[in-house]
Amino acid sequence: MVSSEYERRIAARFAGFDQDGNGYIDREDFNAAAKAVLAEFGTPARSDRGQALYIGAEAFWQGMAGIADRDGDQRITREEFVSGAVKRLRDNPDRFAEIARPFLHAALAVADTDGDGAATVEETTRVLRALGVGDGIAAAVAAALDADTDGRIGETEIVSGFARYFTVPE
Repeated sequence: MVSSEYERRIAARFAGFDQDGNGYIDREDFNAAAKAVLAEFGTPARSDRGQALYIGAEAFWQGMAGIADRDGDQRITREEFVSGAVKRLRDNPDRFAEIARPFLHAALAVADTDGDGAATVEETTRVLRALGVGDGIAAAVAAALDADTDGRIGETEIVSGFARYFTVPE
């Protein structure tokens, strides 16, 4: 049972991972996320960037499962997600950043169409929309990630922003 405001906010993040809406997070949700990002940017799955994104998705899944899949069934329920996040990530959001970094690094490489090591706010918005974030929210989040307002979002900004969002500090 979700008992605190913090736990309620973490539970709301669950839907962002449950790509197919079946009520649990599994490896297929991470593969679906990778596939959606690749499709958005027209990047072939068999390309170096495509393979890196799928490898990053698998690493992210393995890290998430290690934190939250308490019964070992290779599925993370909403309750497991909330419990895992609250018990293991609340006091250490950097741990979440560590498990998300390979996926985020690879997603940035896919979105970085000019190859300069950063994504534009528009490219970041496209990634977020591909991951199921609504248009208005995706644009606002991408703009907020550009803390120095240079129009470019690098890996450090993406990883720290992602960790803050999903660990929802009180």
